[in-house]
Amino acid sequence: MSGDGDARGLEAAAATAAEAARELREAAAALVATRAAEEDALRRRAVALEADVRRLQASLHALDPSTLDKVEEELERARVAITDSDVASFLPSKRNGKFLKTFLGPVNVRVARKEDKLKIKDEYNNYRDRTAYKFLLFPSILLLLRWWIWDGCLPALAVQIYQAWLLYLYTSFALRENVLIANGSDIRPWWIYHHYLAMLMALISLTWEIKGQPDCSSKQRGVQLFLRWAIMQGIAMHLQNRYQRQRLRTRIALGKAKRMDVVAGETAGVEGQLLLLYPVLFILQGFEAYVGVLLLQTALHGLASEWQVLVCGILLVVMAVGNFVHTMETLVLKLRFKAKMKKAKSRQDRPHQN
Repeated sequence: MSGDGDARGLEAAAATAAEAARELREAAAALVATRAAEEDALRRRAVALEADVRRLQASLHALDPSTLDKVEEELERARVAITDSDVASFLPSKRNGKFLKTFLGPVNVRVARKEDKLKIKDEYNNYRDRTAYKFLLFPSILLLLRWWIWDGCLPALAVQIYQAWLLYLYTSFALRENVLIANGSDIRPWWIYHHYLAMLMALISLTWEIKGQPDCSSKQRGVQLFLRWAIMQGIAMHLQNRYQRQRLRTRIALGKAKRMDVVAGETAGVEGQLLLLYPVLFILQGFEAYVGVLLLQTALHGLASEWQVLVCGILLVVMAVGNFVHTMETLVLKLRFKAKMKKAKSRQDRPHQN
């Protein structure tokens, strides 16, 4: 009898659990349907408002100069409020670029929650900081050991390990930046292309034949020049990272940039660092072009038989020219922004003077 009672009790409990599961399923389905309807309504509002802001920004030329700056600032704040908040998740998502599709396939890398997006960006910034030190440290160690232990002759394995690390580094940079762009970050296209070229150069240099004695110094001239350029690159990366982070923090506080942005166009503040950063950047670009030309001369004059020397020289010159053009564009934008700010301030001071 007790066995029958236990069976009936178990049967009743199972029926109760099945009924509770059915009710829970219906409640979850109702919640999902309600949430989908609300999200669809918010999506339509977000798309419509973003289109209105863009339309108004396109009509600014018709305004009187006395009111242009104020209206332009209000519209910019509205744009940032839309694109730098949870509202951004309701806007149409960007498709993955060819680079991401090549490495990841048709995977959606867009993150819904803003906190998770900011974690991706913070990790990218931290990765850049860590990389700047490594970029400076690794080639310095190789050149020091060449002079101290290796009798002026770099071993092939040590150089190839460094070049493999470079290939990994630039590939990871390109992947992270493409993911950031898919999640709303503003990164200038040149930096993406620059890392593609650097990936190609690292891949080619990985196949570079590292010749030893005799006459090791002249045979490894291209490798030595490349390592010296890498040291300069590490110094510039460190200065750039510090400056850009402070600059972006200022723009976010002014409502002129999104928290997901990485590198902005026009600049505000941090003048002391600019006096140091821009000369270092121009020196680096000149040295980069110089190393590229030396590699070309080395290959063309028959001092190195490897085709890798010629191609790496061409890539270095192309990257140097692209970096110079990009730096000049940024500097011109900064000067224009300063002139605009001075003009707006003079208009604001004019009524007080009258």
